[in-house]
Amino acid sequence: MVYITEDMVRRRAEHNECEIFSLEEVSLHQQDIERIEHVDRWCRDLRILYLQNNLIPRIENVSRLKKLEYLNLALNNIEVIENLEGCESLQKLDLTVNFVGRLSSVESLRHNLQLTELFLVGNPCTEFDGYRQFVVASLPQLKWLDGTEISRSDRIRASQGLEEVRRRVLEQEKEHLRRRAREKEEAQRKAEGEEKGNKERKAGFDGRWYTDINNTVPTLEENKEKEEEEEKTTSLLDEEQREREFWHTPCSFTPESRLEAHRHLEEKRRAKEKEKEKKPKAPRTLITADGRVMNVNEPKLDFSLTEDGENNTVVLDLAVYRHMDTSLIDVDVQPTYIRVSVKGKIFQMVLPAEVKPDSSTAQRSQTTGHLVLTMPRAEGEIKVTKTVPRPPRACQNRRRRWPQDNKRKNNVPERLEVDPSKNTTLDLANIVPRQSTREGPLETSRTTPPAATGRSSFSEGFVDNPDVPPLI
Repeated sequence: MVYITEDMVRRRAEHNECEIFSLEEVSLHQQDIERIEHVDRWCRDLRILYLQNNLIPRIENVSRLKKLEYLNLALNNIEVIENLEGCESLQKLDLTVNFVGRLSSVESLRHNLQLTELFLVGNPCTEFDGYRQFVVASLPQLKWLDGTEISRSDRIRASQGLEEVRRRVLEQEKEHLRRRAREKEEAQRKAEGEEKGNKERKAGFDGRWYTDINNTVPTLEENKEKEEEEEKTTSLLDEEQREREFWHTPCSFTPESRLEAHRHLEEKRRAKEKEKEKKPKAPRTLITADGRVMNVNEPKLDFSLTEDGENNTVVLDLAVYRHMDTSLIDVDVQPTYIRVSVKGKIFQMVLPAEVKPDSSTAQRSQTTGHLVLTMPRAEGEIKVTKTVPRPPRACQNRRRRWPQDNKRKNNVPERLEVDPSKNTTLDLANIVPRQSTREGPLETSRTTPPAATGRSSFSEGFVDNPDVPPLI
């Protein structure tokens, strides 16, 4: 049974800064409430009260709401209109799809002088002969009944044959009350029979005997396994059969049948919750027993992991939902992996290099909502760069070749030319004269004598030999 609590009212008073003493409008619909209480003491200034689609059987505890102008009690289990005399400002009353069968209880609304609209569509009393005429004659302050305006001619006709209409309405009302008494007795017997059947019902028992003389006697373990399988299959079949019978069996529309359907749905919901509790979801393995970190993407988000060589950082771009609040994101950066919790779902990835968690930054894009994590590499991390291979030592002494050297002939000897002015040592290449192979053995190579310097030249002590021909 659901009760009206202070917390329930405060949660529906957010538009009034959660203050209930000055609340003028509150909506308590679809809460499975079975009794009206506390509202007349907590919210004295209420003007609009929504209580539709609940399980309220009677109108009560609203007589202190002197400022109440609109009361909505549609889709409930109300059978009598009562306890509304204290609502002096009541202008509109909605009792659509209830079980009001005592049409004479409408006369209790005569004291509500401000009442102008009344809705009784879907109630048993609307099927009475003379229903509209009786209501119009009983409530002269009404202007609208079931969404239809009451004209002056309607009021005159209703007042002319009021006594006869009243007599017929009372007879139909008595017949309705007798029918309701039978329905209550039948519902009570049905409830008692269901309770007795639930106690006698055994799992896996269908009232039949099974014998097979051809098979050998099974072992105890085989018997247990068979019994468990039979229990499961029979329980599932029984449950499906009961579900089918419950919804396909015709029944009258009464407060008891409405409560029964509600309890049936509630039992199914609780059974599903118990199944979830019995079979908890196995936790996902994030780090194995041997310490290996796993890559996990539970929220199924798109991502990109890049390495910025210039800034020596690792950048992760995670496509988080654009309109999701940042408070629902939790980031944990470790030296070798990163873990992001998005609405309780884990995103984990192993990093390609060791990073600095303390120097890492996390930012969200204001346009796309993506989460961008920038993680600098740790100190001492070897940075791979493109290097030019060094030539071997044998080639280091060789001089560097330029493109124009390729044009030279391979058969011509090449020498390194050095500026004589920058050379302070003696040039040993020109000390010994070389013979020319073309002019004969006595011909020396044509060399240019060294330039005269401040020092003594080696030609000072030269003696001319007459046997040697002069140089040309």
